[in-house]
Amino acid sequence: MITSIRQFFERHILEDTMEESTAEHGLQLATAALLIEMSRADFKAKAQDKEAVRAGVQRAFELTTQETAEIVELAEQEANEATSLYQFTSLINRDFSPDQKAHVVELLWEVAYADGKLHKYEEHLVRKIADLIHVPHRVFIQAKHKVMGAGD
Repeated sequence: MITSIRQFFERHILEDTMEESTAEHGLQLATAALLIEMSRADFKAKAQDKEAVRAGVQRAFELTTQETAEIVELAEQEANEATSLYQFTSLINRDFSPDQKAHVVELLWEVAYADGKLHKYEEHLVRKIADLIHVPHRVFIQAKHKVMGAGD
């Protein structure tokens, strides 16, 4: 994981801001990996799910199309190699504010609803990740309703 992240940073970030940027990009990677896990939760990663991951990452972190593609590709590799969600949720817990964590949950709901249906495994995974990143149940429900309302 560290090698992939380092290569990404060397291409896009100046050395004097490497430490701060490394943490930021690590959080971007962790968030993208959780969104990828969400896209796979119903065992049918559809085009809508993948687009929701890409759009969510790009919008959340204000990345270029190229940066988004690279982060998503790295996140897919990390998600494939991960044995648990801990490596991703621990970064988010350590460095994200409560509002940023709520936004991650909102992005998860967007991916879950990307195909217009909510599978029971998708809902379970959003709930599990929300618990792991210490998002209160009230905020979890508010994010769900916000995303559901946006689709109307």
